[in-house]
Amino acid sequence: MALSDELPPPPPPKAAKISSPALPWRTRISIKIISTITTASRRRNGTVNRTLLSMFGYKCSANSTPIGGVSTFDITVDPTRKLWFRLFVPVAATTSSSVLPVIVFFHGGGFAYLSPDNRSYDAVCRRFSSSVPAIVVSVDYRLAPEYRCPAQYEDGFDCLRFLDDEQKRKGVLPENADVSRCFLAGDSAGANLAHHVAKRACESEFKTLKVIGLVAIQPFFGGEQRTESEISLATIDPLVSIARTDWMWEAFLPPEEGMNRDHEVINVSGPRAVDLSRLDFPATIVFIGGFDSLKDWQKRYYEWLKRSGKEVYLVEYPNMVHAFYVFPELKESEDLIAHVKKFVHKQCSKVVES
Repeated sequence: MALSDELPPPPPPKAAKISSPALPWRTRISIKIISTITTASRRRNGTVNRTLLSMFGYKCSANSTPIGGVSTFDITVDPTRKLWFRLFVPVAATTSSSVLPVIVFFHGGGFAYLSPDNRSYDAVCRRFSSSVPAIVVSVDYRLAPEYRCPAQYEDGFDCLRFLDDEQKRKGVLPENADVSRCFLAGDSAGANLAHHVAKRACESEFKTLKVIGLVAIQPFFGGEQRTESEISLATIDPLVSIARTDWMWEAFLPPEEGMNRDHEVINVSGPRAVDLSRLDFPATIVFIGGFDSLKDWQKRYYEWLKRSGKEVYLVEYPNMVHAFYVFPELKESEDLIAHVKKFVHKQCSKVVES
């Protein structure tokens, strides 16, 4: 018997480990610019240089003339705190008699950056509005560190109150906008915000509005413990490195003794987690990127919702970084929009059936 016959067969070759995401140069350059500008805007005293950011704001105005099949309008909710939202109305709203769902969207930016009139978010909301189709309400909530938690959650919830008030929404939303088919959506910090506004909506009473779905795109959660993905992907994902997210959480939390990243608004499934099983929490779809250093926290969120007995779906993009979906040149971005459309239609169909 040959020696080779006495030995176990060699293990199958391991798949080559991908050290960085496969992104086009255009996307890489955009991410680098965003990372550089936001880093430069952080002052040593913990404040943000808004003047510097305004020089690279890349903002666009609302336009009642349809662009990409969608018209936009800026609507004031509360002038005393400069709370407003950008309304996206698809051509379908004026050419069809069928009702359209309402998606209340919260932009990302670590609670400290960006706004609905940022070009990237204006474009993203146009895509949601035209593709689903849906009426999209993109909320301009107050930013940290000038305004800390819970200001952002209050702004988000008060926009729901505005939409629930028939007198206030009359003449603002098109007649075929159906607030009883309301979805909360957001990416990164905006997904965190959407979750907590959804929770508060479950605990509140509305006249007409009903939240029937939550779209959580790479939600910004965290905790005191460092996860494997936070450590291993820290240098690969520049938008959400440990140093950057630590600064954002510090800028976001109230400056009170005992506050840390295990606060229930940050570590939602951690030691201070709310018992969601008692709430009629909406169906949720969670999107995760394989090169997003926050992915471990996002998976914990998905698993927590599942353990709590909630209807929840998970969509993973193994080769994508944080915020990938705002870059339309990526096929995964288009795929995410398609998943959101399918999810919205599925939840709306349940309303019809009931």
